[in-house]
Amino acid sequence: MLRQTLDWAAINSGTGNLAGLATVAGQIADAFAALPGTLDLLAADPVEAILPDGAVRGIERGRNLHLAVRPHAPVQLLLTGHMDTVFAADHGFQATTTLADGRINGPGVADMKSGLAIMLAALKALEASALRDRIGYEVVINSDEETGSHGSAALIARAARGKAAALTYEPAASPEGLLAGARPGSGNFSIVVTGRSAHAGRNPEDGRNAILAAADLALRLAKAKGPRLSVNPARIDGGGPNNVVPDHAVLRINLRPATPEDEARAKSHIESAIAMVTAEHGVNIHLHGGFARPPKPLDPAAERLFALVRDCGATLGQQIAWAPTGGVCDGNNIAAAGVPVVDTMGARGGAIHSAEEFLIPDSLTERAQLSTLVLLALAERGRA
Repeated sequence: MLRQTLDWAAINSGTGNLAGLATVAGQIADAFAALPGTLDLLAADPVEAILPDGAVRGIERGRNLHLAVRPHAPVQLLLTGHMDTVFAADHGFQATTTLADGRINGPGVADMKSGLAIMLAALKALEASALRDRIGYEVVINSDEETGSHGSAALIARAARGKAAALTYEPAASPEGLLAGARPGSGNFSIVVTGRSAHAGRNPEDGRNAILAAADLALRLAKAKGPRLSVNPARIDGGGPNNVVPDHAVLRINLRPATPEDEARAKSHIESAIAMVTAEHGVNIHLHGGFARPPKPLDPAAERLFALVRDCGATLGQQIAWAPTGGVCDGNNIAAAGVPVVDTMGARGGAIHSAEEFLIPDSLTERAQLSTLVLLALAERGRA
């Protein structure tokens, strides 16, 4: 597992690095070909981005690995992970280093190339068990999780249908091995504001200031912020010379609701704020984006699955606990499909999304054993 992690981490696979993603996808596919079933590398769905001038541009994403094993077995599971990282091909953080205390520092070593190695080891152990024929599974390893899984969300949703449970191999939520429990949702929006240009000195009253309208909209949206909804206006693109009333702007904003009900309220607030700004400033506004990551509350089915993981950990002498966390991942999408999921079955480590990212190597065997026992328990029980 450690060798695989280091080999895969040596290949830059930032979400936008299509060549690097193709290379690492090929290596991961070769490794997962040791499992039975049908393995494919599938093209991503079309993805759009809003440029600073408000134009829409298509973005190419890497291929996604899909493996289907025993689709007619009585117990069906989903296992997911991602091959991309947040580190672009020109980022300064490219090499892995063994630190003095034995931890390994490197891009993607925790998030989550080690998780892919753990997943594969657990599935190989399952295939060596007499219980293997009781359980079928789909594996999805996508290429764009770090940017919201826009090109792979439909694939994940299809693979989640009819599954008794799901395991996702994001790293543990703490170096001690904490699992992420409930998660908020996340919505990213690009809001295009179109005004009317005019001379800032001669006839400013004839203009419709798109920058001013976008700023007003950001302030109105920020008023929705509270304990159950975070609102982060992140950027306003647009404008031009100081003597011209700006006729275009793009507001970039992220909202994170705690529950589905909070998401519905957030959508309503966005609609009403846009209506008020449109009327007050005389501009046109187009909303792009959405809540690609729905909130992930812990329902009874999810609580049973977490309890199963805890009990399997106790059998192995591992103390397993969970707590709410602020991040989002593909586990949000799986839960929204009605499938109970534990989405931090990967390695112990920390400082992810930074040049201090590290992996605790001893956790590879520990977490592979945990996953194996969970898979065997699900094969025996048929559910959590």
